[in-house]
Amino acid sequence: MNVNLKINKMPRTNFKELLDAGVHFGHLKRKWNPAMAPYIFMERNGIHILDLEKTAEKIDEAAGAMKHIARSGKKILFVATKKQAKEIVAEKVKAVNMPYVVERWPGGMLTNFPTIRKAVKKMGSIDKMMADGTFMNLSKRERLQVTRQRAKLEKTLGSIVDLTRLPSALFIVDVCKERIAVREAKRLGIPVFAMVDTNSDPSDIEFPIPANDDASKSISLIVGILCQAIEEGLSERKIEKDKEPQQKDKKLTRKELETKDVHPAIIEAIVEDEEEVEVEDEEEEEVEDDDDVIEDDDAEKSMDETEE
Repeated sequence: MNVNLKINKMPRTNFKELLDAGVHFGHLKRKWNPAMAPYIFMERNGIHILDLEKTAEKIDEAAGAMKHIARSGKKILFVATKKQAKEIVAEKVKAVNMPYVVERWPGGMLTNFPTIRKAVKKMGSIDKMMADGTFMNLSKRERLQVTRQRAKLEKTLGSIVDLTRLPSALFIVDVCKERIAVREAKRLGIPVFAMVDTNSDPSDIEFPIPANDDASKSISLIVGILCQAIEEGLSERKIEKDKEPQQKDKKLTRKELETKDVHPAIIEAIVEDEEEVEVEDEEEEEVEDDDDVIEDDDAEKSMDETEE
């Protein structure tokens, strides 16, 4: 007898919670995007109302995918530069140790990631100067300039200091406002999770969550649920690491994810990062081997010279 395991899974939220948070409120009818039609339940007083059953389904789907990403040890970058979302996202995401952008999106942050990393390293070098006393050897004017530069870098890039490589996924609160971030992620093949309101286009989003992206209660509820899923993934990873200290085989990881009914985009994001690390390690080993060969050749030549 086949039993569907999905029936036993408890939903991460309920209709009442979503209703109380005002997740169902969309924009005015004249501002709607026709691509959002499947997620709209009805229209009342010229305002579109979102279908909360579909919202709950999409929240569960997104939470499950984020849990898998966190469990694999990858990073999810949260992007929310609008006023209502800044403090909420910064507070909740910081608790699960994930990178986030709540100030202006730095253009080319994904497509020109090495340059962004250089700016982050610059911030680290300034901190080092302050720690070892070199900073005090500078003139008063130079110290002031360096301090201002440090403050500016901290404001824009302080929340992504731990992001040493491209994130495996993005979470965006308002896709209309963060269209540059969506475009960069799409160009690099990075899966995007997003809150999409009735004026948004969900066609470029792998994991759209139809929801009110203007109300702080709505943002807080959804970001909170997703952060809880990430926390679960991280705690499961910790338990697995304690049980099995050795790393698992990469091919086995892909097979496991496929059997767990994970979205193909998430499987690719997780496994692709692991394969990249493997390739980098192999290249480093090859370089070391080449260096050994060169050293051996030099040694042989010097031996020949001494014999002569």
